[in-house]
Amino acid sequence: MFDIGFTELVLIGIVALLVLGPDRLPGAARVAGLWLGRIKRGFNSIKEDVERELGADEIRRELHNEGILEKERKMLKETADKANKVLSDKPMQNLFEDTVKPIEKMLDSDITQPTDSDTTKQEQAK
Repeated sequence: MFDIGFTELVLIGIVALLVLGPDRLPGAARVAGLWLGRIKRGFNSIKEDVERELGADEIRRELHNEGILEKERKMLKETADKANKVLSDKPMQNLFEDTVKPIEKMLDSDITQPTDSDTTKQEQAK
């Protein structure tokens, strides 16, 4: 927790011995140790509570994400089923054929019908 070396501890001990005296120093050390133990336990309990809450939040988030994924899977399956049904009935085939036939007729008529410039060239050649 704190970065205190051996020399600092010896210095604190000597100052405490001079200030408190040899009679009260053991009682003061015991009280200080009890207070430090309480503070450590308090910090550890707060740390555990926070970790537990974070873990619970993570579990809630995962469950929520799994629920969303399940809904998406259902929607995808329903869409795929509808698409398969539509494609198996072949209305798209009929729609495609209805669209392609007029275009093919237009292309065939453009190729077979001579344009005005073609007819004038043919007349000039005669």
